[in-house]
Amino acid sequence: MSSDPWGRVDETGTVYVRTADGEKVVGSWQAGSPEEALAYFERKYEGLVVEIGLLEKRVKTTDLSAKDAQTAVDHLREQVDAHHAVGDLEALRARLDQLVALVETRREERKAQRAKQSDEARGAKEALVAEAEELARSDQWRAAGERLRSLVDTWKGLPRLDRKSDDELWHRFSHARSAFSKRRKQHFAQLDAQREEARRIKERLVSEAEALSNSTDWGPTAARYRDLMSEWKAAGRAQREHEDDLWNRFRGAQDVFFAARSSVFAERDAEQAENLKLKEELVTEAEKLVPVTDLKSARAAFRSVNERWEAIGHVPRDARPKVEGRMHAVERALQEAEEAEWRRTNPEARARAEGLTGQLQAAVDKLRSQVEQARAQGNDARADKLARELEGRQALLDQALKGLHEFGG
Repeated sequence: MSSDPWGRVDETGTVYVRTADGEKVVGSWQAGSPEEALAYFERKYEGLVVEIGLLEKRVKTTDLSAKDAQTAVDHLREQVDAHHAVGDLEALRARLDQLVALVETRREERKAQRAKQSDEARGAKEALVAEAEELARSDQWRAAGERLRSLVDTWKGLPRLDRKSDDELWHRFSHARSAFSKRRKQHFAQLDAQREEARRIKERLVSEAEALSNSTDWGPTAARYRDLMSEWKAAGRAQREHEDDLWNRFRGAQDVFFAARSSVFAERDAEQAENLKLKEELVTEAEKLVPVTDLKSARAAFRSVNERWEAIGHVPRDARPKVEGRMHAVERALQEAEEAEWRRTNPEARARAEGLTGQLQAAVDKLRSQVEQARAQGNDARADKLARELEGRQALLDQALKGLHEFGG
């Protein structure tokens, strides 16, 4: 009979293992010596040690599920409890008990981790829903649409919650996307209608602009083009495929008209600048007639200047007041000279002046005689009163004599 600290073989070849509960039969060995029998069952024990060690490592270092780990522990425990190995089976049981505790710890850790991940996923999904509902009210169609698509991708990458919570949040999320899509569709449908109306309006404006492009009614047509431009801006944009073509036609029609007008105005401006030069020469010639010394020759010379002046035509608007003002000044000087000559040579006016002068002279002579008479009589008060009256009549007489002198009297 051979023995070992953990087992023995009796004379019949039966192999025993020692446990806390006493010896347990391991098996029977008839093929060799007792030492070989013990060595065989010790190797089986070492195999169990290796398997338990591997399981411990898997539990500690891999994501082996608690269920699979427990199944593996149970399988090893069955082998240990079957007593088909020689060794410290209690130590193996203790290690398996520790493994069960470790598996349970890992189970709780993973449960807590899953709960944490679920809370995080719930928070993340609630944040996605809140943002989606905010975006559903946005008018930034492109940016909001792109962001909503990005939120969908983010949602897909998040863990699922319990079915009820996940379905409720997904319903809100999906509803927000649908509401945004509906508003965007309505917006662009309305925009399409507006752009179609803008296209009809602009086609009408283009037709009128092209009809006006050959007009030579410069002022009213330019004003109408300004009105057309205001109407164009107020119409809004047409569809992109029509807008540029319509604008090019509209602008092209204006360019034809304004280029023609510019050409005509440039020619007119050059002509008016030359007219101004000629009129300045004429007004300089006319100004030499002032002061008037010979009315007849001055009148003839001015008539000649004026005839040439009228034949010249228009000058630039901003220069017109100055040059015409100079000409009018010469004309007024001639008129004043003519009026003075008329007064001097008018027989009726001369007769009236002579009559008035004679009346005033008679009144002055009479008053002078009355003053002398009052002095001789010693009536100084009357003399002074008459003297004052005499002074006033004398002033009128002097003025009348001056006027008479203008008639050559």
